[in-house]
Amino acid sequence: MIVRLLAIIVAVVIATPALARDALDYKTMASGKYRSSVDLSAYAPGADARPPTHRFEGRLQLSGKPSLRTLVADKDYLTRAGIAASKSWIDDFDYAFVQHGDVLIPQKRGPIRSSHAWWEVILEPGRVWDEPGDQGYTRAAIPFALTQKNSNCAHNGVLMILFNDTRIIDRAAMQISSETCLYLQRDMWGWLKARYTPQPVANADALVAAYEGEVAARLPTKPLSALASEFDGFDVANLITAPTRSRTRHGVVYQGIHYVSRCPTRHGDYPYCDVLDVPSYSVAKSAVAGVALMRMEKLYPGTAKQPMSPYVPATGCRTEAWQQVYLLNLLDMDTGHYDSATYMADEDAEKIVHFFNPEDYAHKLAFSCEAYPRVSAAGKTWVYHTTDTYLLGVALNNLLKQQPGRKGQDIFSDVLDADIYAPLKLSPTARTTRRTYDDAAQPFFGWGLFLHADDIAKLGQFIGPDQGAINGRQLLDPTLLDQAMQRDPQQRGLQAAHLKKFRYQHSFWARNLEKELGCDKPTWIPFMSGFGGILVVMLPNGAIWYSAADDGELPSIDFAKPAIELARLGAYCNS
Repeated sequence: MIVRLLAIIVAVVIATPALARDALDYKTMASGKYRSSVDLSAYAPGADARPPTHRFEGRLQLSGKPSLRTLVADKDYLTRAGIAASKSWIDDFDYAFVQHGDVLIPQKRGPIRSSHAWWEVILEPGRVWDEPGDQGYTRAAIPFALTQKNSNCAHNGVLMILFNDTRIIDRAAMQISSETCLYLQRDMWGWLKARYTPQPVANADALVAAYEGEVAARLPTKPLSALASEFDGFDVANLITAPTRSRTRHGVVYQGIHYVSRCPTRHGDYPYCDVLDVPSYSVAKSAVAGVALMRMEKLYPGTAKQPMSPYVPATGCRTEAWQQVYLLNLLDMDTGHYDSATYMADEDAEKIVHFFNPEDYAHKLAFSCEAYPRVSAAGKTWVYHTTDTYLLGVALNNLLKQQPGRKGQDIFSDVLDADIYAPLKLSPTARTTRRTYDDAAQPFFGWGLFLHADDIAKLGQFIGPDQGAINGRQLLDPTLLDQAMQRDPQQRGLQAAHLKKFRYQHSFWARNLEKELGCDKPTWIPFMSGFGGILVVMLPNGAIWYSAADDGELPSIDFAKPAIELARLGAYCNS
């Protein structure tokens, strides 16, 4: 019986690559038969892959309408027009790529604006290879994400083409089988009409050099399972909080090693996990807004205590009601302006669409200034408002421009990216942010980044164990950062509404896990949090745990179980 079972297992293992390739072999690619989603291993090199014969350099144009299967379309977040628009492909997909060995590198990285009513696209480096049955063509796979315009949802997929030095088979296979998006979840698959224009790509050598630098700078990785062999009694299963159906990926950073999960989808594992795009949502409130203010405080002491009104060019923010509100109040979300102090009542109210839906700077700014009355003095009551974070971005942008030699500079590009993200060697995807769709190009600040797992790991390491320093150079104000990281017992931050075990301080959350960890005193754990189930937790023993999910359910965002397990790496109670 055991021998027979082993034979079956071996047969399945041997057959799987062949079956996957059969789904998208040369005959299928040439005939255009693609009736349903396939296992995504079909979009990766198989065991018989060989170095590429042909070289791709030029422009790829794609058009058409793939098939789709909608699993979730929450009408609380989506209009009927939005649902309809999201069913079509980007109609101006026309982008340049350059090949370097077996890698295909897109000329543009990060969210690329589109004329489409709903979608924009992120292109990532892919793979190029030959296969015996491809009739002399070379095969290329391009990881990509469709991202919701003016928002942060990411739907990850792969494209596949067959080409030679002068032409392409006139169709591309595409499939999306996963996303990080609470309110719109669907499979997309099928054929797109493809056109290849071979031509030199500007700055090709620089693109190749940048890609090589990006890969070389990634943290060393091991599978999560390695933790079980390196630490006695460690149970990797306790690091999982989200169900498979809603899980994008999760991981741990400890002592410079990045322990990574697979990237499960509805149709096998995502084959290009290193470049899978994860939306930040409100993780950006910490990693963008919080880090930016701490950097400005380090550069220009006293920034955090600057009054808001002089730096926000809107009539609604220059009234008496906004007096005595400082930049730090915006970061802490304790301006005293609100409709309701009930947890998330303002952020979930119907009128908030008048902030999130407009694409221009002026409408977002006017709403942020005028939507909520002054109810209490600043610094007394915490109320969650993305509008506060947006106002902080506006104020910091204008304050920066008033500094000597800073005229015309941008708070994201010339401070956050130049001083922090670039030295951290984050991916090109992470170094681009959502902005308003007008000449102001105001960074969103409270949401709008897209991150690779390596970016999440580096940001957590920089903010947590490295305490805001890069190569020994302190880049963030240490007082503000210590308070945010709960290293100052006299400054825990305001309670988050009725949630007695949660605090919010300087754009970072904190949770008291005294009871769960068996400590004899309050044990506050700082973390970053994003909509739907995105968490980055900086633990007192130097470990970082992160998880990206999209079901929005309590088990997915409850990190007590991972925190308890990671205490095996070093105790918290006396930290």
